[in-house]
Amino acid sequence: MSGLIKVVALSGSLRKASYNTGLIRSAIELSKSVVEGVEVEYVDISNLPLLNTDLEKEGTYPAEVEAFRQKILGADSFLFASPEYNYSVSAPLKNAIDWASRPPNVWARKPAAIVSVGGGHGGAKSHYHLRQIGVFIDLHFINKPEFFLNAFQPPAKFNSDGDLIDEDARNRLKEILLSLKAFTLQLQGKN
Repeated sequence: MSGLIKVVALSGSLRKASYNTGLIRSAIELSKSVVEGVEVEYVDISNLPLLNTDLEKEGTYPAEVEAFRQKILGADSFLFASPEYNYSVSAPLKNAIDWASRPPNVWARKPAAIVSVGGGHGGAKSHYHLRQIGVFIDLHFINKPEFFLNAFQPPAKFNSDGDLIDEDARNRLKEILLSLKAFTLQLQGKN
């Protein structure tokens, strides 16, 4: 390891001005200016085909799937920005998780954190399903702090481009990154 903790960040929303992807952009900014020793890289999942094992040929995957799997394999930990769709995780995020869990499972034994934005409870139910998925694929989620953000309660949380503008939410996101950093070091035996 180069001294930096490599965090791969995935957004379950494909919308251009997605608030969940806006959280990832803020996490990237925080990792460059406030949270030392962490490098956050956003990995776009929009080009992944729907999971179909007919696309696997003699132990190989389609090029875009293999590139994605290599990003996951090279990460030290993960940050999921998970919108809540019908009380669960979004289809694009589940599809990405499923592709990277195909043999050999490249998620295994790595730490992760979840953040979400939405109405009502701010996407909280998606966290619980993502944690259940994590049990099977051997992901280890931080327990605290939790990050759920209701985007529609005043004051404004995002601008029209989907960028996080709420300072309290930025501070809470910073705490997520610090917790993920500490947990990653702990699981790597460096803490």
